[in-house]
Amino acid sequence: MPVQKVNDSSDLDAKVPSHLQRTSITSLTITSEPSHRCVKAKVVHKGPVISCAQKDGVEMLRAEIREEDPLQRAAEHTSINVIFFGTLAKDFSQSARQGDVVLLADFAIKKSPSFLRDKLHPCQLEMDGDNACVYVWPSVAPSYGPSTSEAKYTYVPLNMLKPKTVVNVYGVVTFFKQPFPSKGSDYCSTLKITDQSDVKVGCNIFSKKLEDHPVIIRVGDIIRLHRFKTDVFRDSMSLLNTYGWSTVSFDGTVDSPVVPRTSSKSFHFEESDKRMVQELRQWAANQSWISNELTVSLSSVQPGMYFDLTCQLLAKAVMDSRCILLKVWDGTKCQHPLLNVAVASDALEGESTVPKDRMNLTANILVYDNHLEVARDLKPGTFLRFYNLHSLLQRAPDQLPDQPNHLSFHLHGGTSYGRGLRSLPAESPDLQSLKSALEKHVDLDEYDEVNDGTLLEIWYTPPEAVVLPNDEETDAGDTGPSYTVRTCEHNSQRLTLAQVKRSTPPLSCHIRAHVKKYKPQQLYQCLKLFCSNCKTLTDVPDDSAVAKVFRESAKDNQPCDEQWAATSSASSREPGRTISMHISRDMVGESTHMQLIFVEGTTLDEICVLSRDYKNLVPVRSVNGRMTLMDLTAPFLFSGDKRYYGCKRCSLNTFQSPVFTGVETWDEQAIAEALGVQLMQYRLLIQFELEDQTDTLEALLWENAEKFFHVSAVDASGSQDLQDKIQTIMDTIQPPDSSLEERPWLDLCLSVYAIKDNDRNQVCYQIDNTEIKEE
Repeated sequence: MPVQKVNDSSDLDAKVPSHLQRTSITSLTITSEPSHRCVKAKVVHKGPVISCAQKDGVEMLRAEIREEDPLQRAAEHTSINVIFFGTLAKDFSQSARQGDVVLLADFAIKKSPSFLRDKLHPCQLEMDGDNACVYVWPSVAPSYGPSTSEAKYTYVPLNMLKPKTVVNVYGVVTFFKQPFPSKGSDYCSTLKITDQSDVKVGCNIFSKKLEDHPVIIRVGDIIRLHRFKTDVFRDSMSLLNTYGWSTVSFDGTVDSPVVPRTSSKSFHFEESDKRMVQELRQWAANQSWISNELTVSLSSVQPGMYFDLTCQLLAKAVMDSRCILLKVWDGTKCQHPLLNVAVASDALEGESTVPKDRMNLTANILVYDNHLEVARDLKPGTFLRFYNLHSLLQRAPDQLPDQPNHLSFHLHGGTSYGRGLRSLPAESPDLQSLKSALEKHVDLDEYDEVNDGTLLEIWYTPPEAVVLPNDEETDAGDTGPSYTVRTCEHNSQRLTLAQVKRSTPPLSCHIRAHVKKYKPQQLYQCLKLFCSNCKTLTDVPDDSAVAKVFRESAKDNQPCDEQWAATSSASSREPGRTISMHISRDMVGESTHMQLIFVEGTTLDEICVLSRDYKNLVPVRSVNGRMTLMDLTAPFLFSGDKRYYGCKRCSLNTFQSPVFTGVETWDEQAIAEALGVQLMQYRLLIQFELEDQTDTLEALLWENAEKFFHVSAVDASGSQDLQDKIQTIMDTIQPPDSSLEERPWLDLCLSVYAIKDNDRNQVCYQIDNTEIKEE
């Protein structure tokens, strides 16, 4: 049956067949029997006719209808989606428009797939088949969308407001706060407005939906308020939204297009409104409280500033339950080195920022507390405005004492001074200059993100090498036994070091040489900590630095109380200091070697003693009664003689609700994952200066170091015997006070490769596929 039109509401009711019962939208459920029901409602949205892939290309149209019964206004789910199929979709598209009243019968009730997104009725109505009935009562004029009819509203100047009245006003925003959760179930917007009378009036807006709040981007924007109640608060006039309220805001820039900003589907906008906005813009532009410099670019930011920033979101990551990292840029280069907050690559949502990081273009903003809800919903690529952003100088992880501090950015909790953030509409005039600045760097994403020119790249495994053919002449004067053996499979003739240095990388070749010298001379320094995620390489902290972290954590430490942990405490030898041991309640009763124990209030010496009897000890401290890990300068895990460290850059320290179930064996990797710590690997690194009869050459022993010495780096970290073994080997390769001729020959497999260093190619050499002969 095609869509039919009727002349008035009584005709619409008369069309209801006798066997159908009028039903309210709010009473519909997925189990309702629709065959004897009909609904009457107003069309508030009508989409286009499209092809439905799920129904083999059948045409469909989606509309939203809303019940207008005054008795249902306070009820939830008075609006519902209706899907029309086939010829009914075409007929409805041609016959109905927004504002029309419709009566629907013989519909099917299905679960709405968009309920969580659009917050409408959890069901949807589907109109399909020959029995579906649609009757339309056209409205006299559209009541949704901008109206071109004569003005229907009277606006009161702010100096003429009287208490206890409902008014409509226009004003220029002089102060505002983005919507924030109130003490009840609503969000609250706070703003102050003024007009040509120069009277300032405060305004509070309460609404459960964020999208209903006015879109205010900066001081100087224009706002229109309909149906607001006046009252006196602290001897000043104030405005509060009442039933049927609405707001529309406009950009305050003179000569910019007058574009209404509102989420409402029913708002009036006429030529008189346009004139009002233009008059307020002209007046406000001449006021002293309107600042010409509305925001600060990154290139102008100085330490300690509170400022507004307009920028684009590149990527985001959840740091913990109280903090989100937003990586942004505005196309300008900061005068100070910017702090790079490292996160695990799988935790980052959005594009890689490595090229922009290198050029000091990426600002890492940490967002806290009440601003998290807005931050969670942001998508990379969105344009943002931060309000009352704070810049601070901080020391970067592993920063050398003589290096300058890095600039960090924090959006603290609270709403003081209008603190907050919001996404910007695409048509915002503020974005024109920003987009122009960003376009200057469009080629950044083409940069290679691997070749960062750092020394670390020398230590990576070289690329696939070319094996030199067995046709090179070598010097026969290097006879004698070798202290090493090559384990590579290729068979190539040896090269002299002079020939190697003349060769073109990449290349894999054999050499025979003496060790002229090596570094570090103090072999305990060859043991390094390496992060496989961010490629950071650091020395293992010495005991004095670790002991200091333990002492500071034990000062005035108050034992923490976690619901997930069973705790026992004992007094230490020092008066006033308590040692506490915590274990997950889920693990109580398991064998000792399976347990994971959190230790609080100990010194380094004490936890070393305890680690002899317990396999896995995690040192912790208490912050505001909550358990947290120590500074990662100290090991996050003691396991027997071994200590395990976490990367300061990449560790998330997700220690809010740890899960300790479902793990059969608690090794260092499982513990690191449970604590949100990026485990650092122990590595051995030695640089040799090799020499033969023709030349000298510096080569690294890195990827192949463990096989070279027949020693595991992690085992060597906790074993003096293994450290002595490495020292003995080095004393054999380069005996103390020996001449070059007295030192043994080493047969080595050498990889030759090139890296980029400050846009220049640097040839590097690394020893691989070589081992010490074991007797």
